[in-house]
Amino acid sequence: MSTLFELLIAWGGLTAVLIALLIYRGTLTMQEDDQLFLGESESHMAREQVELMNKVQKLAPFVKILGTASAVLILTIAGVAIYQGLQQAAQ
Repeated sequence: MSTLFELLIAWGGLTAVLIALLIYRGTLTMQEDDQLFLGESESHMAREQVELMNKVQKLAPFVKILGTASAVLILTIAGVAIYQGLQQAAQ
């Protein structure tokens, strides 16, 4: 297998995990309320919102890391492809 193909497989797997995390975060934030009117009877809603935001905040670093890694990897793939193309053209 060529290096380019292996990099493409790694990028595909990394990006698939990133997309799965983004979808999960999207399903969590769909349940988020923009505004809460709380009385004593709705205090459970406040706890649910706090728990929901904690989950979203725990996902944020993973999304940033995976997004950055995916971008760096695709740029590396582009560089390798250009390099290989230039090597073939020189021959």
